[in-house]
Amino acid sequence: MNALRVLLLLSMLLAGTAQARLSIEITQGMEGAMPIAVVPFGWSGPGAPAQDLADIIRTDLARSGQFAPLEVPRLPQLPVDGRDVNFNLWRGVGSDSLVIGRLELRDGRYQVQFQLFDTVRGVQLAGYTMQADAARLRRVAHQIADIIYQRLTGQRGAFDTHIAYVTVENLEAGKRRFRLEVADADGHNEQVILNSGQPLMSPAWSPDGRRLAYVSFEGGRSMIYVQDVASGQRKKVAEFAGINSAPDFSPDGQRLALTLSRDGNPEIYVLELDSGRLTRVTQHYAIDTEPVWTPDGRALYFTSDRGGRPQVYRVRLDAAGRPLDTPQRVTFEGIYNASPALSADGKRLAMVHGDGNRFRVAVLELETGTLRVLTETRLDESPSFSPNGAMVLYATEVGDRGVLEAVSADGRARQRLRLNKGDVREPAWSPFFGE
Repeated sequence: MNALRVLLLLSMLLAGTAQARLSIEITQGMEGAMPIAVVPFGWSGPGAPAQDLADIIRTDLARSGQFAPLEVPRLPQLPVDGRDVNFNLWRGVGSDSLVIGRLELRDGRYQVQFQLFDTVRGVQLAGYTMQADAARLRRVAHQIADIIYQRLTGQRGAFDTHIAYVTVENLEAGKRRFRLEVADADGHNEQVILNSGQPLMSPAWSPDGRRLAYVSFEGGRSMIYVQDVASGQRKKVAEFAGINSAPDFSPDGQRLALTLSRDGNPEIYVLELDSGRLTRVTQHYAIDTEPVWTPDGRALYFTSDRGGRPQVYRVRLDAAGRPLDTPQRVTFEGIYNASPALSADGKRLAMVHGDGNRFRVAVLELETGTLRVLTETRLDESPSFSPNGAMVLYATEVGDRGVLEAVSADGRARQRLRLNKGDVREPAWSPFFGE
């Protein structure tokens, strides 16, 4: 949700939801997507396998927008070993790439083998053997999809990552239950991080993907917590008088940029998590909020209405987090630009772009100044780049319901993530694990 509206006490309470798995619908494919075939994996074991790996891989590749997987009934053969592949058959159905594999149960653990072929040249591009227990099989499928994606596009895949988001459930007597949740990037394996009777918002991942910072209104006012995702242990890090909002981890994970109104006006600060030392970054009578770090940790982008309307500004910092210069405005197209989010390489800035009565996700190429509006919806919020920069995840409304949508950075592919019932908001895409 846009933090300016929070600071102005607007639209805090969302429509209710029921807790449920996010389902993904591909709403727009990419013209010219690469044709690929993913053959059902061979299976050696009792009953049915715990997961349909080929289907997970096929779905991952399709929702990226980069690939157009062949439907299973169109597959001309079902090989599970590279020696059985007839490349002429695959070239005949227009599949430039082919994925085959097998799954075997051994002493309670699964062994997964897969191969990726270039059918035009008739050569193997990748081949791996992996081991996993039943609980990890789905992740193995995402990792295989990542390998395929990187080999064929040259860009690292982001299927084996997580998303965080907030849901709200209507209870009796007008009460609501807020949940901060984490799921795989495809909406599966959801995990409730926190239940609360008060609003939760603004989740932000640490650079290693192990912690989440977020805003909670438990106790009747905003406070910022940092919570370990695996253990659930959390620590309150900001409970100053007034507003505590919009946390964002520094690239080294040791500091938070955040918005505080402890001195009467919403300003940007930097908080050292170990020492608690606080450094004020901005000093202006306008609202300054929604800070995000540059990848090198030497500057912050943030939203400010110091020019009369919300726009995105940039301020350089020294090693202690003190400002080195006067903030410089970086957005000029449109009457409203807010909620900045940087790609991992620092070259593109996603934001909510307003041109009157529509608020849509746009991406600014920082080197050229080119602004591209990516979405066609009207009330978009909270953009968040995938860690490889290929997609932008955001919240919006469809049919009076809150949903998450993802759009490719060039605007050519789209997908929708919705709960079976209710609303979902406040998305944040995790970094690559361990980074």
